[in-house]
Amino acid sequence: MRLLLMSDTHLPVRAKQLPAPLLDELPRADVVFHAGDWVDTATLDLLESRSRRLVAVYGNNDGPELRARLPEVAYVELDGLRFGVVHETGPARGREARCAARFPDLDVLVFGHSHIPWDSTAATGLRLLNPGSPTDRRRQPHHTYLTGTLTDGRLGDLELHRLPPRR
Repeated sequence: MRLLLMSDTHLPVRAKQLPAPLLDELPRADVVFHAGDWVDTATLDLLESRSRRLVAVYGNNDGPELRARLPEVAYVELDGLRFGVVHETGPARGREARCAARFPDLDVLVFGHSHIPWDSTAATGLRLLNPGSPTDRRRQPHHTYLTGTLTDGRLGDLELHRLPPRR
């Protein structure tokens, strides 16, 4: 099972559209995750129409229309792994322990907000993943998103994709 993870798209404020390499991944993904801060409903409509399965939440910059359509936290079990998606997880310091306490029944937590790619594992075994942002790199050197695979209940082939600079 192929996974595509993104967050903090901030369209059309930070970019006019999703980058072509990211859009090219959509037909290859069995499950698409979006960890919030869409800003516009058009991007949600696009991902809903072009994804086999979308697991998504709203973020702090998302207004009433998006909040009416998306949960604050989403849960899904895929190939025996329990995933959660949330936008905010608080400061980096203490994140693993804080998220492990808040989400004790999860195997993987996909989160956004910081625009900083993140891959760590809490003492409990909870894997925390932040794909960064494909459209708003902030202080990061690259716009990013993640892909990975699920095989026999194991998350593998996790790859952080660095997008070329926008022109």
